[in-house]
Amino acid sequence: MNRALSIRSNNRSSSGGSSTTNFSSHHHSSRRGFSLSSLRGTIQPELSKKLYRLIKSENNLISAHETAAKERLSIAQQLSEWGEQTSDEGISDISDKVGVILSELGEQEDNYAHALDESRGTLKTIRNTEKSVQPSRDGKNKIADEIAKLKSKEPESTRLVVLEQELVRAEAENLVAEAQLTNITRQKLKEAYSAEFLATIERAEKQIILARHGLRLLNLLDDTPIVPGDSQIPYTQGNQARQILNNAEDDLRDWRPTTTAAALDEDAKYVTSNSPPSPTTVQQHAQQPQASQPRNAAPIPDQQLQQVPQQHQQQLNEKEVDGASLTGTETNTTGNESVVGVNQEVQTTAV
Repeated sequence: MNRALSIRSNNRSSSGGSSTTNFSSHHHSSRRGFSLSSLRGTIQPELSKKLYRLIKSENNLISAHETAAKERLSIAQQLSEWGEQTSDEGISDISDKVGVILSELGEQEDNYAHALDESRGTLKTIRNTEKSVQPSRDGKNKIADEIAKLKSKEPESTRLVVLEQELVRAEAENLVAEAQLTNITRQKLKEAYSAEFLATIERAEKQIILARHGLRLLNLLDDTPIVPGDSQIPYTQGNQARQILNNAEDDLRDWRPTTTAAALDEDAKYVTSNSPPSPTTVQQHAQQPQASQPRNAAPIPDQQLQQVPQQHQQQLNEKEVDGASLTGTETNTTGNESVVGVNQEVQTTAV
């Protein structure tokens, strides 16, 4: 583990330049910037222009997170140096160890920037596929336009047969390209933003871990006011502060993603139960006779509209139950009448 309990000791041991302190031994290489080859993307086909701009914006977002990470590390270093010159042992030690927490927060921000960069690279796959499909679309449209012009000028031209055959081949090639574009777009879109959301969850949970241990460090600093002339409150929590950093290191090392398959299933159930009604349900509801409402009546909330098909179905069920009960009653009544008639006939015969 490449970690120190103090930013100052790590800084003094390095010869020239500032060094960062972190809990993680995994270091990412610096992200690749723009090169001359990337400038070729300034002219994009119509199909891939919007995604090209989105990818450019993603690059700006990544740069912002990298800048935030660097600023966080710089602030941690400055906090440690300021605490050292206060001549207060408690402030000096706590500020140094809080700086360690802040520097690790900066490291998490940098890791998040790298995850965003990987997600951005996945989106480039969609953009490149869109660029490859654009010529197929243009070729098919060009042949179709040429056929339309030729029909208007020379309807009996023998070239129409050749162009129509070329159009059939172009449409077949375009169908293959469009299907490939659809498949790649769906796959890579899920892949890109799944990676981004998982990285967001990881950064958030690790930030929570670090923030809680940071609060534990601050609680070690006694801020009881002293009267003028009294000596400073002695600081005796150095061992506890070191233990808190050790606990933070252990918690980060033991961290595991909480988004398991079971959690995803639970999320899917939540989304399904809270999703709006299907188009089929809405269409069926639209075909049902609606009671007229006054023009100035208040609009019905969407939640109540979603409950109308369920209420209607419940009413139908209640009617079926009532109908069944009514039929049973009629049957019983008829049976009773028949029994009475038989009894009367028996009595008459006996007389």
